[in-house]
Amino acid sequence: MSDLAKDAWRKYLIQLQAHPLRTKAITAGVLAGCSDAIAQKISGVKRIQFRRLLLLMVLLEQLTSSPWNNFLFMSYYGLVVEGRPWKLVKQKVGKDFPTIQLTAWKFWPVVGWVNYQYVPLQFRVLFSSFVASCWSIFLNLKARSPAIKNA
Repeated sequence: MSDLAKDAWRKYLIQLQAHPLRTKAITAGVLAGCSDAIAQKISGVKRIQFRRLLLLMVLLEQLTSSPWNNFLFMSYYGLVVEGRPWKLVKQKVGKDFPTIQLTAWKFWPVVGWVNYQYVPLQFRVLFSSFVASCWSIFLNLKARSPAIKNA
């Protein structure tokens, strides 16, 4: 094995140890994208269909990191921001998480599609950040406990 490959493998293992979920999600996405590109080439496609690869990446992200992000946000908000006991936070998350996650699965793929289809390259980060701010407001409103809503 070349020194470059050994160094890359060592860095990968360090990332896997330090950030297992993120590293595995990225690895799965890269491998899924590569396998799709290879399958397209083997099947005789002249030009790789990057939109198909993008769809695959959005799908992978929505199935892996999106649920964790929403779950952790709701838990953090209840435990830290509102200072509620775990039992109440667990009940709130159990009640509201499915609706929030279904909303995310409807909302974020559309945002990604609009971003890559219509937003000029130089404004994509700005657009994504603005939409993420709006999503954050939505999550904050959904995560609040009823007692605080009425105050």
